[in-house]
Amino acid sequence: MSTKNKKTTEKVEKENDVIRNDKNDTVVEAKHETAVKAKSLIIKLEDLFPFKDHPYKVIENESMTELTESIAEHGILNPLLVRPLEGEDGKYEIISGHRRYFAAQKLGLKKVPCTVHFIDRDAATVMMVDSNCQRTELLPSEKAKAYKMKLDALNRQGKRTDLTFSPLDKKLENGKKLAETVGESQAQIYRFVRLTYLVPELLQYVDDGKIGMRPAVEMSYLDEEVQRDIVDRIDESGGEVFPSHAQTRRIREKAAEGEISYDDVKAIMNEQKPNQVEKVKIPTEELRSRIGKSMTDEAFIKYLYSAVDYYKKYLERNRDQGAR
Repeated sequence: MSTKNKKTTEKVEKENDVIRNDKNDTVVEAKHETAVKAKSLIIKLEDLFPFKDHPYKVIENESMTELTESIAEHGILNPLLVRPLEGEDGKYEIISGHRRYFAAQKLGLKKVPCTVHFIDRDAATVMMVDSNCQRTELLPSEKAKAYKMKLDALNRQGKRTDLTFSPLDKKLENGKKLAETVGESQAQIYRFVRLTYLVPELLQYVDDGKIGMRPAVEMSYLDEEVQRDIVDRIDESGGEVFPSHAQTRRIREKAAEGEISYDDVKAIMNEQKPNQVEKVKIPTEELRSRIGKSMTDEAFIKYLYSAVDYYKKYLERNRDQGAR
């Protein structure tokens, strides 16, 4: 065993033995507290559970490898944020820290430092989104689900029963709050929320960068059957044909008129897109070196048109002479 691996193993074993705390070295068993104030505890991994339906994916990538190595070397520097699970004495739900939890499992740690917040699920949802919104590597699907979860939680909090504050006013105000928190425009927030209405296959194509935001939003207004027709056409093409924004708008308009079949969807998606039209690149620098580099752009274009017309007449004369 290398010296580095030996040191890492020793650190992990030490972490399993005890996670040191300046005030208290004792491992605290997870139990419900009645105090409202947040509390720092060392909690067994077996007493922690992922946040139900949390939108963030824990992926085995380079970033996760670096995090795992850092924890093996230095331990968990930032405690996980958790809350007591209702009806489950001694059990906690992770609000923020799913990647640290996953890394701890990989390293074989038995317990981790946590900050316990005694809050309800809606408040926990808001905290979860706020704790993760500054991550730069978030996928569109993660943002979509997170923004919707937070908006739904905010809309449920502090409901007004008087007639001076409509549900629409509340939703708009909460949308503004969310936009300020995550640094996105309010319009962009609602675009991301629309992605939650896509079938999983289409949402995955958005994550993969194969479908852009604008066509994705248009497709989100289609019912599941029509969305499935789009997925079928993509599959049929071997993943080569994806709808453009203009095509998704046409599919949506066709669907609004009444019945729309798979053949209708296929016909629209088979139409040539502007960016698929073959383009010819002319090496202008080489042409200018033959014509004259000092020529203005306008004169240069006129010269090219004249040259094409002259050559066309030259070919026509040769063809006429050959026919005699």
